[in-house]
Amino acid sequence: MDRELHGRLDELQRDPYPHYERARRAEGLTYVAELDAWLVARDADVREVLRRPEDFSSANALVPDVLPGSAALAVLGGGFGGRPVVVTADGARHQQLRAPIVRGLSPARVAAVLPYAAERAAALVDAFVKDGHVELMSAYAGKLPGDVIGRVVGLDPADVPAVVHGGHRAEELLFRPLAEGEQIAAAEDVVAMQHILDRYARERHAVPREDLCTELVTSVVGEGELTLEHRHELVAHLQNLLIAGHLTTTALIGTAVLHLLRHPRQWELLCAEPEQIPAAVEEAARHDTALQGFRRITTGPVTLAGTELPPGATLFVAFGAANRDTSRHPRPDEFDITRTPGRHLAFGFGVHGCPGSQLAREQLRLTLAELTRRLPGLRLADDRPVTMRPTMIHRSPESLHLTW
Repeated sequence: MDRELHGRLDELQRDPYPHYERARRAEGLTYVAELDAWLVARDADVREVLRRPEDFSSANALVPDVLPGSAALAVLGGGFGGRPVVVTADGARHQQLRAPIVRGLSPARVAAVLPYAAERAAALVDAFVKDGHVELMSAYAGKLPGDVIGRVVGLDPADVPAVVHGGHRAEELLFRPLAEGEQIAAAEDVVAMQHILDRYARERHAVPREDLCTELVTSVVGEGELTLEHRHELVAHLQNLLIAGHLTTTALIGTAVLHLLRHPRQWELLCAEPEQIPAAVEEAARHDTALQGFRRITTGPVTLAGTELPPGATLFVAFGAANRDTSRHPRPDEFDITRTPGRHLAFGFGVHGCPGSQLAREQLRLTLAELTRRLPGLRLADDRPVTMRPTMIHRSPESLHLTW
């Protein structure tokens, strides 16, 4: 992708909502050159695509914006992974890959990890509560989800920072233009994370435990010997699961706090009436969706919204656009935690609906309970304007400076 086109893509990703509005009003689908895809922006059309995985394959769901150079690819060759994962699989293979993740993120497993999540949330706030100011993304939002998903997977807390860092670097390597030296450094961090995850796969195969890592190992290997191919597959699954489990929830926490503090009366209402927190969680997820959308590719000729698409056509299925559709959500551009929650698409829909949605919701609920109770005077720092990260995958503030 050339520099000018990448500049336009950055601009679109930092604020996609005007593009979405135009696409919802247009007849049929709109082709967006910056995304190299047809933009699916209306609620009904997004739901139709998600209901028809046989016509709209997920094989290209994680196609990168940037292809790393040969030097970085050579470094990545020393790691693990690179195998199909649940997000990019279809049909029976998708169900097979998804089943252990659904079991590992069951309501009972989520309930079991919540006391730990509450303890970590309180400890993170303890670390800055007396300072009078904080940069929330690095001090809190970027830490809690990694700790929690790490606990569910079965990681030693000492390994979580390197795994979280590797996840950030993987996203950077595939979605940001980097100089060659930076690409190589990012690739080295990704490979370091992959070697940690491979160690867990080997350990859980040797000595199973009650954790999600063991669920995955058992589902892939069964009773047999752990082969090199198994190890590549397991690292791919673990990497995908962990990145989805922490980057998306980090983004959700950041955008939720940002919009609540941009609307001080709603923040004050939440402090006065904490029973409104579950509704605030849903409104934050709808209003500025952390995962803006995924790509799909047509498996044959198909017509969507009156637009005829050939086989192999790429679509960007925009959950964030559907969540601002007036046909589903009255006054969709308003952030209003008192609205009657509609059925939004922040966590997808259908066979690819996010299996970790309840865990993400619970972490945001805990966060809002902790912050409203302990820091009701929280506000955005006047001298630190907020810039959104240029990504459609994990939309959040680049930094979030708060005072009280």
